[in-house]
Amino acid sequence: MALDLSNLRKAILALDRSLTIAHSGGESMMSEDLRDTIRAGVIQNFEVAYEQCWKYIQRWIHDNRSPEEANHPRTRKELFRMAARSELIADPSPWFGYGDARNLTSRTYDEHHALTVFEAAERFIGDARDLLHRLDDRND
Repeated sequence: MALDLSNLRKAILALDRSLTIAHSGGESMMSEDLRDTIRAGVIQNFEVAYEQCWKYIQRWIHDNRSPEEANHPRTRKELFRMAARSELIADPSPWFGYGDARNLTSRTYDEHHALTVFEAAERFIGDARDLLHRLDDRND
């Protein structure tokens, strides 16, 4: 059964658009409040896109692997390793870091964490697009 990828596509597009806005217009010309607001939007869109990505990986594995394999991943790290073996992602290591960045936002929010997560979002967008492309190609 084919997965409806529309929610994943929307989440990745929202992150991509917010990153584009964050990098346009020159940060030096923005007020601190505007810069913080845009950064917060990027972080929020990163959170949603990351959550959508791992959930779609989980659904794809459930639908396309044997029941023994599909029930095996007990942690997200195991899930990302299985996704790499299934060629949904190229390398699980960056995805571990994205998970760590995502966890930062749920614990506390300060300037240092915000910058760390913003930078993770910048690295994540390419991997998220790649995942979507691979899911599109293998969605039957």
